[in-house]
Amino acid sequence: QVQLAESGGGLVQAGDSLRLSCAASGDTFRTYGVGWFRQAPGTERRWVATISWSGGNIMYDNSVKGRFTISRDNARNTAYLQMNSLKPEDTAVYYCAADRLPDFTIETITNRFQYHNWGQGTQVTVSS
Repeated sequence: QVQLAESGGGLVQAGDSLRLSCAASGDTFRTYGVGWFRQAPGTERRWVATISWSGGNIMYDNSVKGRFTISRDNARNTAYLQMNSLKPEDTAVYYCAADRLPDFTIETITNRFQYHNWGQGTQVTVSS
């Protein structure tokens, strides 16, 4: 088990950038895959990106590909989501999640029920 805490959200204008951080406690974080999800009001929580425990595998949802970058620093027990060229439709609460993922298939990494450790979320609001 790990405890996760997101930070870095805020109110920005379209075209701006933000970097979200996901700080983890515990010694097992470096063995966990990390996913970022987002949830806009009235919608389901949706997958954004995932990075494997080693950082060697990364996948993005098509809606953020080319604009967002997921990374991790296992020495600092932290994962990041760099968000560039933000759009109003990126407005949501962003959550990081972590777990020992059984594989790195799209079916696994996009399934929020594969992740049993979640942060409290950080609000990102993009104005037009």
